[in-house]
Amino acid sequence: MGTLENSVQLIGRPGMDPEVKNVGDRKSVRFSIATNDYSYNDNHEIEKSTSWHNIVAWGKIAEQAEKYIKKGKRIALEGRLKTRVYEKDGKKNYFTEITMNEFLLIDRSSNDDQT
Repeated sequence: MGTLENSVQLIGRPGMDPEVKNVGDRKSVRFSIATNDYSYNDNHEIEKSTSWHNIVAWGKIAEQAEKYIKKGKRIALEGRLKTRVYEKDGKKNYFTEITMNEFLLIDRSSNDDQT
């Protein structure tokens, strides 16, 4: 097996329940997750910064995400980066998202019925 050249892994919390759409005969979901990074400032105090990442999933993984991913519940995910370019008002705009291949629920309550 070759090396994966476009792979990203994140652990974070969704800012919303996945938004579900049917595109033809395929289901898709979109949501964003927040990840935190910690560093020391000049006073040797810990500072937290949060980044938001756009996530999209298709097909079977989208169906699973719709069922199990909920706002605020921590997840780990693996996917690949994709950047789209579009023009608006004569200016090029770039939009980067992660196409999710798989995920794992980290925060699970006792009433989650994942098999």
